[in-house]
This record gives sequence, C-alpha cells and structure tokens, in this order.
Amino acid sequence: MSGRPDSDLPPDTQTAEEPPEADDEAVHDDDSLDAHARRARWAAVGTGVVLALAGTAAAVLRAFGTAPVLVPAAYACGASVCALAAVLGARGRTRRALWAAVAGVMIMALGDQFD
Repeated sequence: MSGRPDSDLPPDTQTAEEPPEADDEAVHDDDSLDAHARRARWAAVGTGVVLALAGTAAAVLRAFGTAPVLVPAAYACGASVCALAAVLGARGRTRRALWAAVAGVMIMALGDQFD
C-alpha cells in the first residue's frame, strides 16, 4: 500500500458543481402530481362509462330474453352505480369512484347469479 488516497471519490461523496434549484424541482413535482391526478380522473371516468354502457346493454338484452325480472334489474342497478362512479371520477373523487365501480360490477355479477 502506497498510502495515497484514490484520486476519484465515490459517487456519493463527490460534490456537484451546481446544486439543483429547489424551485424548479417543486414546479416539476407539482406538474407531475397534476398529471397523475388528471390521468386518474380520466381513467375513473372512462372505466365508469364503459362499465355503465356494458351494464345497460346487458340489462336491455336480458329484459327481452327469458331471464327472471331480477336479472335485468340487477344489471340496470349495477350500471347506474357505475355511472355514479364516472361522475365521481369526473369530480376528482377517484378513490370513491373506484369503489363505486367495483360495487357496480359486483351488483351486476350478483344479478348474473340469479339467471
């Protein structure tokens, strides 16, 4: 051992030439959070609308079939809960919209069990 320290420091101990601006990071983080929130709202709205349309179509098809009355009623109720999920998602209540969409699908699945 020569006793000389290494000329290159490990990456965690090197000093940066210029520290990053704190304001730029805060603005970037806010933009990123806004983008994530916007995507979550659109996902909640889209999911709610698609599930509501599917439930409505299933209710109409089952109403003209030989299924008991409870089956199309369950599909219609599930579709209305999914439509509520779309409204909640549009208003920014994405967590409640998720739970409403899950509840609507469960109601439709329960109606399918009566068939």
